Amino acid sequence: MTGISPTTAPRKTRRQKVFAVLPTLLTLCNAACGFGAITIAAKIGPEQISGTELLVTAAQLIFLAMLFDMLDGSAARLTNQTSDFGAQLDSLCDAISFGVAPGFILLQLANPDHKLLMATAIPFPPRLLWAIAVLFMACAILRLARFNVESDEEDSHEFFSGLPSPAAAGVVASFPIGIRELNEQFTSASLISKYLQPTLAILLPLITLAAAVLMVSRIRYAHVFNQMIRGRRSRNQILQIVFAMVLVFVVREMALPVLFCAFAFSSPVRALWQRYVRPPAPVVAVSSDTDAA
Repeated sequence: MTGISPTTAPRKTRRQKVFAVLPTLLTLCNAACGFGAITIAAKIGPEQISGTELLVTAAQLIFLAMLFDMLDGSAARLTNQTSDFGAQLDSLCDAISFGVAPGFILLQLANPDHKLLMATAIPFPPRLLWAIAVLFMACAILRLARFNVESDEEDSHEFFSGLPSPAAAGVVASFPIGIRELNEQFTSASLISKYLQPTLAILLPLITLAAAVLMVSRIRYAHVFNQMIRGRRSRNQILQIVFAMVLVFVVREMALPVLFCAFAFSSPVRALWQRYVRPPAPVVAVSSDTDAA
């Protein structure tokens, strides 16, 4: 006698199956958000009046995909349903939401025919924009494939090798939201709007190109979510959180591009500073008493 009634085991089995499906559903919701962002951004044309609002909706779907990307891993660990299948499925969905969708948003936002940036400066040729978008997508796929090969179950995931693909997608997706806030705060005739938007028309493709290169780099990036939730928060991290909250309170949605760009480019700047500006102090060999003898 095992002490377990015949009706108890099937119930537990059904409950386990439900828990096993939950991480998969969250991962597929990530892909659905990425596909929705692409379809909404594809509606923008030269005669589309609400092009900025459509891009904002597409960008919001990418941020929603980031939320699902964080939840599926947590759900898999809580339900003890981590597997190689889930890891591969997560990367396939991330390739859509954080590789294809941001690249397509860049094409729609920086396209001079759509006039979303009111670019009066020299625009990028459409073929060059397409090449940057394709490179961003390719680097995101390479970044995800490298992560699957190099990560193991015992990894604490406190740091990443290269810019994470969700953060790189956030760099691109944050600009439509920030540009909408910029248009609402300043009129098209103001000096800020007159000079800042043409500057963004030039800088945005270059920022996207830099984010693509950083994804396949070996620069170390902190896993912000794991360090904030699981680890012990340091004084610098608390100061960064306070600064981010103040920035969001002051400039609201325009803080998103600033915060994402700060995260993406602070690590390479710090690495270059430590390597070339402040090289490590030379190690002085101290001879022992036996050597002296």
